[in-house]
Amino acid sequence: MAPITSTDTRQNHYQEVKSRIHEQLLNRLNLERLSQVKRSEAEPKLRSVIKTLLEKEAENTPLSLYEPESIIVDVFNELFGLGPLEAILVDRDVSDILVNRFNQIYVEKNGMLEQVDAVFKDDAHLMRIIERIVSTVGRRIDESSPMVDARLLDGSRVNAVIPPLALDGPVLSIRRFRTDRLGAQDLVERDSLTAPMLEFLKTSVACRMNIIISGGTGAGKTTLLNVLSGFISDKERIVTIEDAAELMLRQRHVIRLETRPANIEGKGAIRQRQLVVNALRMRPDRIVVGEVRGEEAVDMLQAMNTGHDGSLTTVHANAPRDALYRLDTMVAMANLNMPDKAIRHQIASAINMIVQVSRMSDGTRRVTHISEITGMEGDVITMQDIFLFERTGLNEKGKVTGRFRATGIRPKASEQFTAMGMPLSMEHFEHLKVIQ
Repeated sequence: MAPITSTDTRQNHYQEVKSRIHEQLLNRLNLERLSQVKRSEAEPKLRSVIKTLLEKEAENTPLSLYEPESIIVDVFNELFGLGPLEAILVDRDVSDILVNRFNQIYVEKNGMLEQVDAVFKDDAHLMRIIERIVSTVGRRIDESSPMVDARLLDGSRVNAVIPPLALDGPVLSIRRFRTDRLGAQDLVERDSLTAPMLEFLKTSVACRMNIIISGGTGAGKTTLLNVLSGFISDKERIVTIEDAAELMLRQRHVIRLETRPANIEGKGAIRQRQLVVNALRMRPDRIVVGEVRGEEAVDMLQAMNTGHDGSLTTVHANAPRDALYRLDTMVAMANLNMPDKAIRHQIASAINMIVQVSRMSDGTRRVTHISEITGMEGDVITMQDIFLFERTGLNEKGKVTGRFRATGIRPKASEQFTAMGMPLSMEHFEHLKVIQ
C-alpha cells in the first residue's frame, strides 16, 4: 500500500481505523456492565483486547509508530468520556470549549479564541457525546426538545442545540468550572483592578452594601462575585441561588440552592424567583444570586429593601447605566403594574454599588467602573463613578493599555464605613495606576 501523505487523508484514515476498533470492541462488551465499571478498573483488560484488534487491523492498514497508542487512548475516551474533547478538558488553561460543527472546535485559552485540531467523526458521533452528557444528569435532547442545559461532573456548564434549531448540525458549548478559583490578590496581580479598588469593595461588602456586578458574557462576573462573596463574615448565614452552581464560598454557614428544569412531561420546573422567595423564609443574613435575568429581580430588590443588606448578584449589561435599565426592564416583566418612577425608586433605594467588568480585546478582564447609586432626580436614578479604567490604546505586543484612576469623589458610603469602624482614607479616592 502506498504511503499516505495528505494530512486530511491521514486524519480520515485514522478516524476510520479508530471507529472500526471502537465498533468491534462494543460488539464484544456488555454495555450495561461497562457503565457500572470505573475506567481505572476496566482499562487494563480492555487495553489488551484493543491491542489484539489493532494487530489484526495493521495486517491490512499500516499505522505509524505512535498511532496505535493514540487510538487506544481515543477509544477509552469514547467509552468512558467525551471522546475528542477529553484531551482538551485536561488543559486547565482552557475556559470555554465551543463545538460549532463536528469538524470545527474552538477553545478560549487565556482570554483568546483559537481553533484546535480535534474533530468528531461526523454529526452522529457528536450527537452520541451530547446524549451521554445530558443523560448523566437526567435530561434528554431530541427533536421535540432540541435545546438543553446540563452540567459535567466537575461542575462545568454545558449547553447543546441540535437540528432543527441548529442548521449545520449539533452545537455544543462548555463553560469550564475552575477548581483553582482566582483569589482577590490574583485579580490585583493580573491588573483586573487595583489594591485601593479591592480595599474599597472589601469594605463595601463588610459594611453590607448591596452590590450588583455588571458585564457581558465571559467578562468575569462570576469570578468577581466569588471574590467579593469571600469577604462576607464567617459568622453570617448565606443563601446562594444559581441556575448552574458555580459559586465556591468557603464560609461554614452556606446554603446552596439551584434551579431545576422541567421534566420530560414539561412539569416540575423550579425557577429562580421561587428560590429567592423561599430563601427569604430561611433566615438569611445575606442572599447571593448568581445572576438575575428575569422576574426574580423584583423579589431580590424587595429583599434588599427589607433588611437583607449586603446582598450580591450579577447582571448582563455593558455599562452601569445599562445595568439599571436592565433591572428596570426585568421588574416590568413581573407585571406588577407599578409606575416607572416607583420601580426606579425601588431600584435606587435597594442598590448601593454597581461594579462593571469587561473583557478587553486582548482577552484580559478588568473592572472598568465602580459606581455608587446616589438617589433620584425626578424620574432618573443618579449615580457617581468612584473608580474608572480608561483605555488609551494597544502596546507593541497587542496588549490593552490604559489607567485605573479614582475620580476624587468621596462616596456617600464613606459615612457608613466610618460608622461601622472601617473608615477609608482619602488616599483611596485619589489613586492612579497606569497600565502599559
